[in-house]
Amino acid sequence: MSETMTLVSPIITPADLPAPRTTTEPYRIVMVCTGNICRSAMAEVVLIDRLTAAGVPTDGADGVLVTSAGVSDEELGNPVDRRARRVLANHGYGVGASPTDRACAGAIATHHAHRLSDRELADADLLLAMTCGHHREMTRRAERLGLDASRIRMFRELDPHALAQRQELAEGAGACYSLDVPDPWYGTVEDFVETLEVVERVSDALTPALVELAAGSSPDGR
Repeated sequence: MSETMTLVSPIITPADLPAPRTTTEPYRIVMVCTGNICRSAMAEVVLIDRLTAAGVPTDGADGVLVTSAGVSDEELGNPVDRRARRVLANHGYGVGASPTDRACAGAIATHHAHRLSDRELADADLLLAMTCGHHREMTRRAERLGLDASRIRMFRELDPHALAQRQELAEGAGACYSLDVPDPWYGTVEDFVETLEVVERVSDALTPALVELAAGSSPDGR
């Protein structure tokens, strides 16, 4: 079945992102997958890495607050998957003594998987779904709660390597499943490496817009 979605431009700017709900709190981003131990957890750590390195606060006081959640509670309370932790460490996340490393290490060490709450759904400025199924589940919940479902986006809408899929969706000629991030849980360490590569591309593409947004210097005055 074809679906039409509103997609961002190839070069991401603050205008491509949902406007902040408030100017007195940090911009809140929630990464969402199934169980909250692999894809969304890795995406949280990597975006924290990029933002901290760019000088954007990620501690919740101001700047950008990055968290993650799942659409189910099947992994409730569990830490980041050991294979995900190994791949993150092997690629230098959270293993040094710099402020960036400490921020990543803290996110990994304190992670406890949980299901996305109604409060998180309501308070988020941007929710990034790892699959079409996650996107639909969050959209249903948002509509039931009377929330703005346009704040829910596909994670790979922001992937520079997904331009063809994005164009097909924009033209109504494709299905949102084409932007799914496959679940590495069922695979090998190599699958986790591939997931990390996607996560890094999206984080690299998203960070400049978030830096500008956090500084309050976007072209449209947000």
